[in-house]
Amino acid sequence: MSADLAQLVTAIAQRARAASLVLAVAPTAAKNAALMRLASLIASSQDALLAANARDLADAKANGLTAAQTDRLTLTPTRITQLVESVKQVAALPDPVGEMLEDTTRPNGLRIRRVRVPIGVIGIIYEARPNVTIDCAILCLKSGNASILRGGREIFNTNTAFAALIPDALRHAGLPADAVQLIPTTDRAALNTLLKLDQYVHCIIPRGGESLIRFVTGNATVPVLKHYNGVCFVYLDAAADAGLAEKVTVNAKTNRVSACNSAEQLLVHRDVAEKLLPRIARALIAKKVSLRCDAGSAAILARENIPHTAATAADYRAEFLDYIMAVRVVDSVDTAIATINRDSSAHSDAIITQDEVTARRFLAGVDSAAVFWNTSTRFNDGFEFGFGAEIGISTDRLHARGPMGLRELCSYKFLVEGNGQLRG
Repeated sequence: MSADLAQLVTAIAQRARAASLVLAVAPTAAKNAALMRLASLIASSQDALLAANARDLADAKANGLTAAQTDRLTLTPTRITQLVESVKQVAALPDPVGEMLEDTTRPNGLRIRRVRVPIGVIGIIYEARPNVTIDCAILCLKSGNASILRGGREIFNTNTAFAALIPDALRHAGLPADAVQLIPTTDRAALNTLLKLDQYVHCIIPRGGESLIRFVTGNATVPVLKHYNGVCFVYLDAAADAGLAEKVTVNAKTNRVSACNSAEQLLVHRDVAEKLLPRIARALIAKKVSLRCDAGSAAILARENIPHTAATAADYRAEFLDYIMAVRVVDSVDTAIATINRDSSAHSDAIITQDEVTARRFLAGVDSAAVFWNTSTRFNDGFEFGFGAEIGISTDRLHARGPMGLRELCSYKFLVEGNGQLRG
């Protein structure tokens, strides 16, 4: 690795740390002013953003990316409008910094308050999605954190165009421009440096494929918040309403197949499989989904002349990110719970049932970041949860789990007030 590149990344981290100390005590009004300015700049820069994205899409085509991979890269006027709305929503959300978590007075008169504070400097390593640059920048900004952004080469032009708008917004509000910085290279050596700058960087959040996340966790000395993949299940219970089961399963699978919260696995209770599975299968096939079946589900579909293929063992734990779904027949809700806890990635899993007792059992027993009853796994999303946006969906169990919004980007500290108490 060149000394110049290491020096560049180190300097970025040093400036970010200095900016984080200013941002940590910045008034809410200043942070909101920067966000509203950024929303305006994004809206007025639509043509330039789309032109930058077109260059990335042309490279994607030349490099033979799949349709699902290209969809992740694609920026559209609608998505820009949604991004502008997301920025405005984050500006409208309560500021978590300074929120009182506990306030107690000890018998000796010491007052001890626990208050929410920023983490400090957060590095975000991400791959394809064009919205991530803005989502990460605005959430870190509102929660008082400086951010260092390192996007993938496949979306470099779009990321650079978005990042160019942010310093203007920060300066407009009297905040340090170094509070949000994009590493201006996709050289892996820059990432190697960033992952070890624990003197300046307090948290790394990787957003991308499993290989990226395993590289980050294997090489970082900075703490990492992560999710490896989204192997998400829908379980159709014996008491499932057929129409609801069809609607939710189709939405969970096909609303956006490239999303980490899209359903990849379908479990069907044996008591209703003969009646329910053909209907669900036809609805999925109508949406171009191919089905990979276990012996029980394959036999049912074969009798109805419904197209399918035999699943392999690997299919039952696969994140397809494509129009493919693995199907299994199970004997009970307990079998479904055990199967999900063994084979899922603890991301987003759903039960469809009209039986509340069974639903409550499933909700309590499935050990995932988000568990759904009679609704789509696609709702495991910061925007849908009312967070304005998300910096990622954590499947970790320490500090944060599920969509990471403003509060999840904060730590806390204790403020202790006395009047001369001494420890004996």
